[in-house]
Amino acid sequence: MSEISCTYLVVGGGIAGVSCAETLVVLVDPKDSIILITESSLVKAATNLVPLGKVLTKFDVQEKSAESLNRNIQVIEDQLLNIESESHAVTTVNGNRISYRYLCLCTGARPKLIDQAKGNPNVIGIRDTESVQEFQKRVKNATRLAVVGNGGIASELVYEISGIEVHWVIKDEYISSTFVDSGAARFFQERLTTRGEQKSIVKRMRYSEETAGTSTSSGAKRGAALGPDWHRTVDISGKLENVPDAVKIHHKVEIEEIVEQTDGFPLKLRLSNGEQIECDFVVSATGVVPSRNFMCDQEFQLGPDGGLFVNWEMATSVQDIYAAGDVCYAGWEHAPHWFQMRLWTQARQMGAMAARSMAAKRAGETIYQDFCFEMFNHVTQLFGYQVVLLGRYNGQGLNDKYEVLLRMTPGLEYIKFVMVDGRLQGAILIGETGLEETSENLILNQLDLSPYGEDLLDPNIDIEDYFD
Repeated sequence: MSEISCTYLVVGGGIAGVSCAETLVVLVDPKDSIILITESSLVKAATNLVPLGKVLTKFDVQEKSAESLNRNIQVIEDQLLNIESESHAVTTVNGNRISYRYLCLCTGARPKLIDQAKGNPNVIGIRDTESVQEFQKRVKNATRLAVVGNGGIASELVYEISGIEVHWVIKDEYISSTFVDSGAARFFQERLTTRGEQKSIVKRMRYSEETAGTSTSSGAKRGAALGPDWHRTVDISGKLENVPDAVKIHHKVEIEEIVEQTDGFPLKLRLSNGEQIECDFVVSATGVVPSRNFMCDQEFQLGPDGGLFVNWEMATSVQDIYAAGDVCYAGWEHAPHWFQMRLWTQARQMGAMAARSMAAKRAGETIYQDFCFEMFNHVTQLFGYQVVLLGRYNGQGLNDKYEVLLRMTPGLEYIKFVMVDGRLQGAILIGETGLEETSENLILNQLDLSPYGEDLLDPNIDIEDYFD
């Protein structure tokens, strides 16, 4: 067993772990050592950061070689096995014992497969490099696919995939309900008729693994969760040349039973409305659950979703152990316009906050929570459009006591303002609206906009010039 020691130990090569480690490099004394444990030789890092406001930042998630990280970060390709919190040490699958002063757990989340899967090999989740390889292998010989779920991965998949008939099974009344309202869903739905036609090319350096770091029994590679443009870097097309343009959407239904067949398609799905779908395989994209595949000599306090309960400093209930990203539950009292969602943006913010907290504790300094936690903020791409979500963008927590202002230009933009007593509480901005900074300011400042009424979104009035 190898004995290693460090000041800061970060576990996880995803965006939270890399953000934490890279922030530590900037903040701490160079004599304090930093170790990053990652299950794969590839890690995820935030690149091309573009500020769109005080807290809103647009960035790419780049898959890169762990060796390309800052030279002050020692990278160990391994998997956490056990935490000995009393002695401030961890043991790993490969037999390393690493002593630490401060530990940050960024182990992410794993796909939550539908209950009916029951180990069925024809039902897969998409989360990491391993699962994408399995998906690629299956889709290139398939003619019909069922996608279950209504979040970001499901939305990206049904839009980007080509050469295959797609059935999209959702339990909601409209698509992409995790992010948008029914109006925006209708705005998006037109794009499904041109899915997969013009796949944008990512001009970025590519890295690959020659050998697996932590392998499954099949030798497949594992690693951190995928980047938001994962589908642009791999071939996800089926074998059909003539395929129906439109995705077949099954609204307000769930899968009640999955039957394996020996003739025809391998699977037959029975839906809650009695309808049946035959398909080659199923992609389950119904969310994630925190990944806590390690042991500890003390019990962590957990949140209601099974995540590690953390305070605003990202500290867990176990001394000198912090957590960030999808594995944690934000247990502090939230600002009025902030809430937790397991997204790339929050993983990056939480990782940096954990680094600040550990560095401050080491130095005996007092810090305050980062301003980014004042307001929910997220930038992503859906159906080929830029999507900006700010504050209580879908009226979350407002008990339906709010008004909505809308402006939509088909094929160009969709703007939604959520108002309470004349004050902006949240916004959805789809397309190149140019209203990101203005909307952010109006939510943070809580300016009374009652005098402007519905003119607030009049296309003939440049509110960004008026309020900035």
